[in-house]
Amino acid sequence: MSSTRSEPTITTFRGADDLTLAADEWNNPAATPDFDATQPSVLMLHGGGQNRHSWKKTGQILAGRGLHVVALDSRGHGDSDRSPTAEYTVEALCADTLSVLDRIGRPTVLIGASMGGLTGILTARRAGPDRVCRLVLVDVVPRYEKEGSARIRDFMFSNIDGFETLEDAADAVAAYLPYRTKPRSPEGLKKNLRWRDGRWYWHWDPAFLTKPNEDPFVRVELLEQAAIELTIPILLIRGKLSDVVSEEAVTDFLAKVPSAEFAELSGAGHTAAGDDNDAFSDVVVDFVLRQ
Repeated sequence: MSSTRSEPTITTFRGADDLTLAADEWNNPAATPDFDATQPSVLMLHGGGQNRHSWKKTGQILAGRGLHVVALDSRGHGDSDRSPTAEYTVEALCADTLSVLDRIGRPTVLIGASMGGLTGILTARRAGPDRVCRLVLVDVVPRYEKEGSARIRDFMFSNIDGFETLEDAADAVAAYLPYRTKPRSPEGLKKNLRWRDGRWYWHWDPAFLTKPNEDPFVRVELLEQAAIELTIPILLIRGKLSDVVSEEAVTDFLAKVPSAEFAELSGAGHTAAGDDNDAFSDVVVDFVLRQ
């Protein structure tokens, strides 16, 4: 489709609690000539501590196939509003996502990584198959590995006071993701950091970590039951190097959710979309466009 955009338009949505949510959007149907209305929209939900820029390459690829694509900054992340009450539960994130789906107003494929995947499970169940027609879970299941999750939180906590230089931030990321090739320049990290009071800080609300406000056991039971009740096609993608989703957890999830299929990326870890984006995008495009 010649009218698709390689670069997104920055737009905003109104979430729950009257929060403004920032997003990158490709191929808005109202502004795209000859838009193919037979294809679903795609809404991409990032992981905790990340932002919408995590999806840029995959968003561009999906948009290049003529799809309407929205990559959202979740509340408290990126350029979206921070919650004044530090409300970052999966229920709050789900409420935001349902509001965005109302605005999109078309059958939508949800693609969610980690926190975004858990949000996607609950959203898909509450929205129903007419609004969420497919679901992609990127290295997450309701019963994920506690040690792997703790390693993520430790990384986020260890740098909550910011960095003196971009290179310091790049070194921290390289130590956390040793299997990923370190970029020659740290300039790309500016999309994930903000300069404030003489230091570089990750662009998310520290209260996301410092004010836990939901029972983990209750959340697991809620999300697992929601996943079991889904009847739409589901794709679970695991990074083979992941310490967050184990092989046993995949087996358990697939046994409980018969509508799910599975793909594993050999060169990726928990941050699968960024670890091996070409392989990730190939799998996602095939699933989204499948008739």
